[in-house]
Amino acid sequence: MSPKTLLIRPCQNADLVEVTAIYTHHVAHGSGSFEIEPPSLADMTQRHANVVQLGLPWLVASRDNDVLGFAYASQFRPRPGFHYLVEDSVYIHPAHTGQGLGVALLAELIRHCEQVGKRQMLAVIGDSANVASIALHAGLGFKHAGVLQASGWKHGRWLDVVMMQKALGAGQACDPM
Repeated sequence: MSPKTLLIRPCQNADLVEVTAIYTHHVAHGSGSFEIEPPSLADMTQRHANVVQLGLPWLVASRDNDVLGFAYASQFRPRPGFHYLVEDSVYIHPAHTGQGLGVALLAELIRHCEQVGKRQMLAVIGDSANVASIALHAGLGFKHAGVLQASGWKHGRWLDVVMMQKALGAGQACDPM
């Protein structure tokens, strides 16, 4: 990584143009997202607002005011029984992969989720061949929870979904407050 300071911070509306560009690349060229058409800036702005409105973190990794990647937590499902379970999403600008940004973002995302009382985090990883994402999550303590085989169709092929899970804070050791 560059000697310039990396900053992990909450995403601001001004960051969403760069966030949208990063995500657009991953939708168009990757298998981590099962979206086929990249969302617009307006769509991403609404998604960001929805996450923040729920009190969940949406973070960016920036250096010299350039957004290099982003990560956010979202509700796994809207039903009340799932209140303590969140799903993570992490996307890195293609020119900045392999520099530890995913680790920095996900570690900070986990910390923020623990601070707001979440107890479990789920990684829903598109494509069982997505070894970088699987390794990222395993390196931060996520455990393999299953594979949904051939559950998505993108880029002319069937894709698996790898499920990984991590207990946050006290996890299931005690009732939530």
